[in-house]
Amino acid sequence: MQSEELQPEEFGQAAQAVIAALQGQGPAEAAAAMADAGLFGICADEAQGGLGLPLAFAMPVVRVAGQMQLSYPLPEQIPASKALQGTEAGGQLLRGEKSLCVVMAAQAAGDWSGVARNGLQADYVLVQTDAGFALYDKAALRCQAEEMLDPEVPQLWVSTTGATPLLTLDAEQSQAFCADIKLLWAEYVNGLCAGALERTADYLQARVQFGRPLSAKQAVRHHLARMRLLLEASSAQAWRAQRADGCDAPREADSALAAALSQGAWVLEKAIHLHGGMGFTWELGLHRSLREHKKLDACLGAGALMRAVGADFIDRCEVTQ
Repeated sequence: MQSEELQPEEFGQAAQAVIAALQGQGPAEAAAAMADAGLFGICADEAQGGLGLPLAFAMPVVRVAGQMQLSYPLPEQIPASKALQGTEAGGQLLRGEKSLCVVMAAQAAGDWSGVARNGLQADYVLVQTDAGFALYDKAALRCQAEEMLDPEVPQLWVSTTGATPLLTLDAEQSQAFCADIKLLWAEYVNGLCAGALERTADYLQARVQFGRPLSAKQAVRHHLARMRLLLEASSAQAWRAQRADGCDAPREADSALAAALSQGAWVLEKAIHLHGGMGFTWELGLHRSLREHKKLDACLGAGALMRAVGADFIDRCEVTQ
Protein backbone atom coordinates (compact mmCIF):
# COMPACT_ATOMS: atom_id res chain seq x y z
CA MET A 1 0.00 0.00 0.00
CA GLN A 2 1.35 3.43 -0.94
CA SER A 3 1.72 5.52 2.22
CA GLU A 4 1.71 8.73 0.15
CA GLU A 5 -2.01 8.24 -0.48
CA LEU A 6 -2.85 7.98 3.22
CA GLN A 7 -2.50 10.01 6.39
CA PRO A 8 -1.77 8.51 9.83
CA GLU A 9 -4.63 10.52 11.34
CA GLU A 10 -7.10 8.61 9.16
CA PHE A 11 -6.05 5.38 10.84
CA GLY A 12 -6.66 6.90 14.25
CA GLN A 13 -10.17 7.92 13.22
CA ALA A 14 -10.89 4.46 11.82
CA ALA A 15 -9.55 2.80 14.98
CA GLN A 16 -11.77 4.98 17.13
CA ALA A 17 -14.89 3.60 15.46
CA VAL A 18 -13.63 0.01 15.73
CA ILE A 19 -12.64 0.26 19.40
CA ALA A 20 -15.88 2.01 20.33
CA ALA A 21 -17.78 -0.99 18.95
CA LEU A 22 -15.79 -3.38 21.17
CA GLN A 23 -17.47 -2.30 24.40
CA GLY A 24 -18.81 -5.35 26.23
CA GLN A 25 -17.09 -7.87 23.96
CA GLY A 26 -14.71 -10.57 25.16
CA PRO A 27 -11.02 -10.77 24.17
CA ALA A 28 -11.64 -13.25 21.33
CA GLU A 29 -14.43 -11.18 19.78
CA ALA A 30 -12.41 -7.98 20.19
CA ALA A 31 -9.36 -9.56 18.53
CA ALA A 32 -11.45 -10.77 15.59
CA ALA A 33 -12.97 -7.32 15.08
CA MET A 34 -9.59 -5.56 15.21
CA ALA A 35 -8.06 -8.12 12.84
CA ASP A 36 -10.92 -7.65 10.38
CA ALA A 37 -10.27 -3.90 10.51
CA GLY A 38 -6.59 -4.51 9.71
CA LEU A 39 -5.28 -2.99 12.94
CA PHE A 40 -2.85 -5.82 13.72
CA GLY A 41 -1.28 -5.79 10.27
CA ILE A 42 -0.60 -2.09 9.82
CA CYS A 43 3.18 -2.57 9.71
CA ALA A 44 3.35 -6.17 8.43
CA ASP A 45 4.31 -6.73 4.79
CA GLU A 46 1.55 -6.85 2.20
CA ALA A 47 2.80 -10.25 1.02
CA GLN A 48 2.00 -11.58 4.51
CA GLY A 49 -1.49 -10.08 4.60
CA GLY A 50 -0.57 -6.76 6.20
CA LEU A 51 -0.66 -3.18 4.95
CA GLY A 52 3.10 -2.63 4.76
CA LEU A 53 2.96 0.86 6.27
CA PRO A 54 5.54 2.66 8.43
CA LEU A 55 5.23 2.79 12.21
CA ALA A 56 3.83 6.32 11.97
CA PHE A 57 0.51 4.84 10.84
CA ALA A 58 0.26 2.69 13.98
CA MET A 59 0.97 5.57 16.38
CA PRO A 60 -2.50 7.20 16.17
CA VAL A 61 -4.11 3.77 16.52
CA VAL A 62 -2.45 2.97 19.85
CA ARG A 63 -3.04 6.53 21.03
CA VAL A 64 -6.76 6.02 20.47
CA ALA A 65 -6.51 2.66 22.26
CA GLY A 66 -5.09 4.45 25.30
CA GLN A 67 -7.56 7.29 25.04
CA MET A 68 -10.47 4.83 25.06
CA GLN A 69 -8.89 2.66 27.80
CA LEU A 70 -8.57 -0.47 25.67
CA SER A 71 -7.04 -3.19 27.85
CA TYR A 72 -6.28 -5.54 24.93
CA PRO A 73 -2.49 -5.62 24.26
CA LEU A 74 -2.75 -3.83 20.91
CA PRO A 75 0.59 -1.96 21.30
CA GLU A 76 2.27 -5.34 21.67
CA GLN A 77 0.45 -7.19 18.89
CA ILE A 78 1.08 -4.66 16.11
CA PRO A 79 4.92 -4.83 16.20
CA ALA A 80 4.86 -8.55 17.02
CA SER A 81 2.80 -9.26 13.89
CA LYS A 82 5.52 -7.52 11.90
CA ALA A 83 8.48 -9.12 13.70
CA LEU A 84 7.00 -12.64 13.43
CA GLN A 85 5.64 -12.31 9.89
CA GLY A 86 6.18 -15.36 7.72
CA THR A 87 5.81 -17.72 10.69
CA GLU A 88 2.76 -19.66 11.84
CA ALA A 89 2.54 -17.58 15.01
CA GLY A 90 2.83 -14.34 13.04
CA GLY A 91 -0.05 -15.34 10.79
CA GLN A 92 -2.21 -16.23 13.78
CA LEU A 93 -1.51 -12.87 15.41
CA LEU A 94 -2.24 -11.03 12.18
CA ARG A 95 -5.61 -12.79 11.80
CA GLY A 96 -6.54 -12.27 15.43
CA GLU A 97 -6.66 -16.00 16.11
CA LYS A 98 -4.05 -15.73 18.87
CA SER A 99 -2.91 -12.95 21.19
CA LEU A 100 0.50 -12.14 22.60
CA CYS A 101 2.11 -10.47 25.59
CA VAL A 102 5.66 -9.19 25.96
CA VAL A 103 8.02 -9.71 28.88
CA MET A 104 10.96 -7.32 29.14
CA ALA A 105 14.09 -8.31 31.04
CA ALA A 106 13.95 -5.31 33.41
CA GLN A 107 12.04 -7.24 36.09
CA ALA A 108 13.86 -10.58 35.77
CA ALA A 109 14.51 -12.05 39.22
CA GLY A 110 15.48 -15.57 40.20
CA ASP A 111 13.54 -18.08 38.11
CA TRP A 112 11.15 -15.39 36.89
CA SER A 113 11.93 -14.00 33.44
CA GLY A 114 9.82 -10.91 34.07
CA VAL A 115 6.26 -9.67 34.13
CA ALA A 116 3.85 -8.92 31.26
CA ARG A 117 1.51 -5.93 31.33
CA ASN A 118 -1.63 -7.80 30.25
CA GLY A 119 -0.88 -11.47 29.79
CA LEU A 120 -3.70 -13.43 31.40
CA GLN A 121 -5.57 -13.97 28.10
CA ALA A 122 -2.45 -14.28 25.90
CA ASP A 123 -1.62 -17.40 23.90
CA TYR A 124 2.02 -16.53 23.19
CA VAL A 125 4.70 -14.82 25.27
CA LEU A 126 7.58 -12.94 23.66
CA VAL A 127 10.38 -12.83 26.23
CA GLN A 128 13.43 -10.57 26.12
CA THR A 129 16.71 -12.39 26.71
CA ASP A 130 20.38 -11.46 26.60
CA ALA A 131 20.46 -12.53 22.94
CA GLY A 132 17.23 -10.85 21.82
CA PHE A 133 13.64 -12.09 22.00
CA ALA A 134 12.28 -15.63 22.18
CA LEU A 135 8.69 -16.71 21.50
CA TYR A 136 7.04 -19.24 23.82
CA ASP A 137 3.70 -20.97 24.00
CA LYS A 138 2.23 -19.64 27.25
CA ALA A 139 0.82 -23.07 28.08
CA ALA A 140 4.39 -24.39 28.37
CA LEU A 141 5.46 -21.73 30.89
CA ARG A 142 5.02 -21.31 34.61
CA CYS A 143 2.85 -18.25 35.10
CA GLN A 144 1.44 -16.41 38.09
CA ALA A 145 -1.09 -13.59 38.04
CA GLU A 146 -0.21 -10.41 39.94
CA GLU A 147 -3.33 -8.50 41.02
CA MET A 148 -1.73 -5.84 43.20
CA LEU A 149 -1.89 -3.05 40.61
CA ASP A 150 -4.99 -4.25 38.76
CA PRO A 151 -7.32 -6.97 40.09
CA GLU A 152 -9.52 -6.71 36.98
CA VAL A 153 -6.79 -7.09 34.33
CA PRO A 154 -3.80 -8.43 36.29
CA GLN A 155 -0.18 -8.58 35.26
CA LEU A 156 1.41 -11.95 34.60
CA TRP A 157 4.73 -13.15 36.01
CA VAL A 158 6.41 -15.60 33.65
CA SER A 159 9.16 -18.19 34.11
CA THR A 160 10.74 -19.84 31.07
CA THR A 161 12.80 -22.29 33.13
CA GLY A 162 12.81 -25.68 31.40
CA ALA A 163 10.75 -24.45 28.43
CA THR A 164 11.87 -24.53 24.80
CA PRO A 165 11.13 -21.48 22.64
CA LEU A 166 9.07 -21.88 19.49
CA LEU A 167 11.44 -19.50 17.70
CA THR A 168 13.89 -16.69 18.36
CA LEU A 169 14.45 -13.31 16.77
CA ASP A 170 17.97 -12.45 15.66
CA ALA A 171 19.78 -9.35 16.90
CA GLU A 172 18.56 -7.10 14.08
CA GLN A 173 14.95 -8.25 14.37
CA SER A 174 15.06 -7.90 18.16
CA GLN A 175 16.45 -4.38 17.96
CA ALA A 176 13.77 -3.30 15.47
CA PHE A 177 10.98 -4.89 17.51
CA CYS A 178 12.25 -3.33 20.74
CA ALA A 179 12.36 0.15 19.20
CA ASP A 180 8.89 -0.22 17.67
CA ILE A 181 7.18 -1.45 20.81
CA LYS A 182 8.75 1.23 22.99
CA LEU A 183 7.48 3.99 20.71
CA LEU A 184 4.02 2.42 20.57
CA TRP A 185 4.00 2.07 24.35
CA ALA A 186 4.98 5.74 24.63
CA GLU A 187 2.11 6.86 22.41
CA TYR A 188 -0.28 4.48 24.20
CA VAL A 189 0.60 6.23 27.47
CA ASN A 190 0.10 9.58 25.75
CA GLY A 191 -3.32 8.33 24.70
CA LEU A 192 -4.15 7.44 28.30
CA CYS A 193 -3.21 10.99 29.27
CA ALA A 194 -5.13 12.57 26.39
CA GLY A 195 -8.29 10.73 27.42
CA ALA A 196 -7.80 11.75 31.05
CA LEU A 197 -7.26 15.39 30.10
CA GLU A 198 -10.37 15.44 27.92
CA ARG A 199 -12.54 13.91 30.67
CA THR A 200 -11.11 16.30 33.24
CA ALA A 201 -11.73 19.39 31.12
CA ASP A 202 -15.34 18.32 30.49
CA TYR A 203 -15.90 17.66 34.20
CA LEU A 204 -14.44 20.99 35.32
CA GLN A 205 -16.54 22.83 32.75
CA ALA A 206 -19.74 21.15 33.96
CA ARG A 207 -19.00 21.23 37.72
CA VAL A 208 -20.33 24.48 39.19
CA GLN A 209 -19.17 25.77 42.57
CA PHE A 210 -20.21 29.09 44.10
CA GLY A 211 -22.01 30.01 40.91
CA ARG A 212 -19.05 29.46 38.59
CA PRO A 213 -17.66 26.40 36.77
CA LEU A 214 -14.46 25.09 38.32
CA SER A 215 -12.70 25.68 35.00
CA ALA A 216 -13.06 29.43 35.58
CA LYS A 217 -10.62 29.31 38.49
CA GLN A 218 -7.10 30.41 37.59
CA ALA A 219 -5.35 27.69 39.59
CA VAL A 220 -7.41 25.02 37.82
CA ARG A 221 -6.58 26.51 34.44
CA HIS A 222 -2.89 26.46 35.30
CA HIS A 223 -3.11 22.75 36.10
CA LEU A 224 -4.93 22.02 32.83
CA ALA A 225 -2.40 24.06 30.86
CA ARG A 226 0.51 22.18 32.41
CA MET A 227 -1.18 18.84 31.73
CA ARG A 228 -1.61 19.83 28.09
CA LEU A 229 1.98 21.06 27.82
CA LEU A 230 3.43 17.82 29.21
CA LEU A 231 1.20 15.72 26.96
CA GLU A 232 2.12 17.60 23.78
CA ALA A 233 5.84 17.57 24.64
CA SER A 234 5.76 13.84 25.33
CA SER A 235 3.87 13.04 22.13
CA ALA A 236 6.20 15.25 20.07
CA GLN A 237 9.18 13.39 21.51
CA ALA A 238 7.68 10.02 20.55
CA TRP A 239 7.00 11.15 16.98
CA ARG A 240 10.46 12.70 16.69
CA ALA A 241 12.09 9.46 17.83
CA GLN A 242 10.79 7.74 14.68
CA ARG A 243 12.92 9.94 12.46
CA ALA A 244 16.66 9.64 11.92
CA ASP A 245 18.93 12.24 13.47
CA GLY A 246 21.16 14.71 11.63
CA CYS A 247 23.69 11.96 10.92
CA ASP A 248 20.96 9.72 9.46
CA ALA A 249 21.22 7.37 12.45
CA PRO A 250 18.12 6.07 14.26
CA ARG A 251 17.19 7.85 17.47
CA GLU A 252 16.83 6.01 20.77
CA ALA A 253 13.26 5.11 21.74
CA ASP A 254 14.10 4.82 25.44
CA SER A 255 14.02 8.56 26.12
CA ALA A 256 10.60 8.93 24.47
CA LEU A 257 9.12 6.11 26.54
CA ALA A 258 10.79 7.33 29.74
CA ALA A 259 9.37 10.82 29.19
CA ALA A 260 5.88 9.46 28.52
CA LEU A 261 5.93 7.38 31.70
CA SER A 262 7.40 10.12 33.88
CA GLN A 263 5.18 12.95 32.65
CA GLY A 264 2.17 10.69 32.21
CA ALA A 265 2.19 9.78 35.90
CA TRP A 266 1.76 13.43 36.86
CA VAL A 267 -0.96 14.05 34.26
CA LEU A 268 -3.03 11.02 35.26
CA GLU A 269 -2.71 11.60 38.99
CA LYS A 270 -3.56 15.29 38.57
CA ALA A 271 -6.62 14.38 36.47
CA ILE A 272 -7.91 12.19 39.29
CA HIS A 273 -7.06 14.91 41.82
CA LEU A 274 -9.05 17.53 39.87
CA HIS A 275 -12.02 15.14 39.92
CA GLY A 276 -11.78 15.12 43.71
CA GLY A 277 -10.13 11.72 43.98
CA MET A 278 -6.75 10.36 45.00
CA GLY A 279 -4.81 7.42 43.57
CA PHE A 280 -6.86 4.41 42.42
CA THR A 281 -10.27 5.96 43.12
CA TRP A 282 -12.71 3.24 42.03
CA GLU A 283 -15.60 5.69 41.67
CA LEU A 284 -13.73 7.38 38.81
CA GLY A 285 -13.23 5.53 35.54
CA LEU A 286 -9.84 7.24 35.29
CA HIS A 287 -8.41 4.70 37.72
CA ARG A 288 -8.19 2.26 34.79
CA SER A 289 -5.89 4.63 32.89
CA LEU A 290 -3.66 5.04 35.93
CA ARG A 291 -3.54 1.27 36.44
CA GLU A 292 -2.47 0.67 32.83
CA HIS A 293 0.26 3.27 33.25
CA LYS A 294 1.52 1.78 36.51
CA LYS A 295 1.48 -1.76 35.10
CA LEU A 296 3.56 -0.75 32.11
CA ASP A 297 6.01 1.14 34.30
CA ALA A 298 6.31 -1.88 36.60
CA CYS A 299 7.01 -4.19 33.65
CA LEU A 300 9.87 -1.90 32.65
CA GLY A 301 11.42 -1.85 36.11
CA ALA A 302 9.40 0.82 37.96
CA GLY A 303 11.50 3.85 37.02
CA ALA A 304 14.48 1.81 35.82
CA LEU A 305 14.08 3.11 32.27
CA MET A 306 14.34 6.74 33.34
CA ARG A 307 17.39 5.97 35.47
CA ALA A 308 19.01 4.16 32.54
CA VAL A 309 18.36 7.09 30.20
CA GLY A 310 19.86 9.48 32.76
CA ALA A 311 22.94 7.29 33.28
CA ASP A 312 23.46 7.02 29.52
CA PHE A 313 23.26 10.81 29.18
CA ILE A 314 25.87 11.28 31.92
CA ASP A 315 28.18 8.72 30.32
CA ARG A 316 27.96 10.43 26.94
CA CYS A 317 28.70 13.81 28.48
CA GLU A 318 31.80 12.42 30.19
CA VAL A 319 33.03 10.94 26.90
CA THR A 320 32.70 14.25 25.05
CA GLN A 321 34.50 16.27 27.71
